[in-house]
Amino acid sequence: MSELKGETPFTNPGLPPHRPRRADEDPKAARRAEFQAVGLLVVSILGTVGAVLAYLFLPLSGSNGDIRRMTALMGAGIFLGMIGIGMGAIHWAKTLMRDHEMVEERHPIRSSDDTREEAVQMLKDGVEDSGVGVGRRGLLKGTMLTALAIAPLSVAIPMIGNLGGDWNVGQIKHTMWRKGMRLTRDPEGTPIKAADVTIGSVFHVIPEGLAETPDPLEEKAKAVVLLIRLDPRDLNVVPGREDWSFDGIVAYSKICTHVGCPVALYEQQTHHLLCPCHQSTFDVANGCKVIFGPAKRPLPQLPITVDSEGYIVAQRDFDEPVGPSFWERLK
Repeated sequence: MSELKGETPFTNPGLPPHRPRRADEDPKAARRAEFQAVGLLVVSILGTVGAVLAYLFLPLSGSNGDIRRMTALMGAGIFLGMIGIGMGAIHWAKTLMRDHEMVEERHPIRSSDDTREEAVQMLKDGVEDSGVGVGRRGLLKGTMLTALAIAPLSVAIPMIGNLGGDWNVGQIKHTMWRKGMRLTRDPEGTPIKAADVTIGSVFHVIPEGLAETPDPLEEKAKAVVLLIRLDPRDLNVVPGREDWSFDGIVAYSKICTHVGCPVALYEQQTHHLLCPCHQSTFDVANGCKVIFGPAKRPLPQLPITVDSEGYIVAQRDFDEPVGPSFWERLK
């Protein structure tokens, strides 16, 4: 009991009495709770395995239907892999692990040897009481460790498998642009003459012949371009790119170098391109360099020229990878 001057005496009521759970008193209930946690962890394991199998046997190079099916199956597998671990761990903790409230009185920074020994013994008792000792609940421990060990595979294997691939949003080294290929309007596919591009106008551009490719959607996702015309007096040409544009007409990849969103919002007065996903902003008048936002490098520029009929054509493919930044760039 303590009493302060002018205050009503106060007595610490202490902790409420411990209310045992069914699993604390009934071995059958404890066993049932253990199997329930194991079941949730098995769901996690199966989800991870399913995501990996979906990636391995439904390749991204297939049809659009295969791509959607693989994405759905991988997403479901990763979801089950993560939620199974979370729910299994929570169920394990709430039904089987020690739930006694404990109070430790304040003491000097270093406890006495007797107190330290007592604390160690309390920890050992708690471990033993929670059922995580080496000799107890081996099945539950095994499934938890297995679920935790394989869960990263559903994300790691697709990443590792794509390191050398051509279709990887983070590593698109080549597109279908070739020398002399005309730039055409998206989605009509009609070629564009330089005379049709007025100052301040913007065209969403795809390569000529895109519809005849085996997978037009995939090729478009890699090669889509924004064609913009500026007043040549406002265009500050990047050294070494003096012949990459034509009379103020420039072409840049539409894929943001942050995470691959489509960059499509052009502000004519400032010559700024804005990515709507994370607000990365690129300056078209200065080589599409980044002036705001999380993107780390400029949008790749497509070298263009005009053919004998006045149509805008590509000089070659991009000189650097398009899409999100990564550690290797083509020279």
